[in-house]
Amino acid sequence: MDESGEVNKGIVYDTYKKITQAGFDSCSTKMVPSNAVVIALAGQGKTRGTVARTRISLCTNQSLCSIICNESVTSDFLYYFLSTQYQQLRSVSSGDGTRGGLNLQMIRSYCVPVPPMKIQHEIVNVLDTFTKLEAELEAELEARRRQYKYYRDALLAFGDQDVRWATMAEVGEFIRGRRFTKADYVEDGVGCIHYGEIYTHYGISANEVISQVRPEMKATLRFAKPGDVVITDVGETVEDVGKAVAWIGTEEVAIHDHCYAFRHSMNPKFVSYCMHTTSFIAEKAKYVARTKVNTLLMDGFSKIRIPVPPLDEQERIVTILDKFDALVNDLGSGLPAEIKARRQQYEHYRNRLLSFREAA
Repeated sequence: MDESGEVNKGIVYDTYKKITQAGFDSCSTKMVPSNAVVIALAGQGKTRGTVARTRISLCTNQSLCSIICNESVTSDFLYYFLSTQYQQLRSVSSGDGTRGGLNLQMIRSYCVPVPPMKIQHEIVNVLDTFTKLEAELEAELEARRRQYKYYRDALLAFGDQDVRWATMAEVGEFIRGRRFTKADYVEDGVGCIHYGEIYTHYGISANEVISQVRPEMKATLRFAKPGDVVITDVGETVEDVGKAVAWIGTEEVAIHDHCYAFRHSMNPKFVSYCMHTTSFIAEKAKYVARTKVNTLLMDGFSKIRIPVPPLDEQERIVTILDKFDALVNDLGSGLPAEIKARRQQYEHYRNRLLSFREAA
């Protein structure tokens, strides 16, 4: 990449296993052809050093470099190999990824293996099979999630069943948390739930925390009791606002001041499932102030109605939904666990297949 912001669109391999430059073309005037490999030269976070294959012609900007292979290397083989080089590519880059990163000289001088074409094709076939299997599992997972969402919404709508509905204010009370910051976190202290963790870490329920704050703060904090449902009152999206997690741990847990503990006498997981339904989220959206930070309007939120069937019916529904939830969300079981295992298996074989000793 030069100072004009142009992007190399013609990188080829020579017989000495070095990437060489074939010229520059402006990304606004020339498309990257299909069957090329694209590398992120810069970018914040984990972007720099990532690679992708192109299956259609496309245009890139100055943050990307495209490699067009000659007859000695297939783009699929090169893609798979460079996928194993993420840390190495980042290690040879400069700066913090915003003002620095990789450049064409670094890419051109990066050595890659060039095994016989037959070996390349065999490796690609094996890794494509793994990739296809993972894609099929992910498609099945998405289908199961849609099915789970449908049955959850149907079960909790109760249709023509004679079930009492009541506002949340009639069912329980809301207790607001007290402020603490990340500077207050310690390894061994008072268990706490931060509002951000509710939409990044926790699911329908939780029985243990991932954060703790200084023990000397205990007198100034407010706590959710076992059986409470902890609710966020802010979020980046409307759906994040009012997201709930049922606290089913054995001890009280401190909650942030952007959280409310909903205290009630119902099955906590039943309440949490109700608050994740499509109809509840749609109703909740009416009571979100869309300012710089989306904020929950508690007066309106507390008037949303939820079903209140007998406790044994609540428990029956929770048992059914727990099985669905584990199937589609539990990393320790179900489809997510299988996808994780297949991904680890794929990475193991990819790294083994693409480890070569250089010929003398």
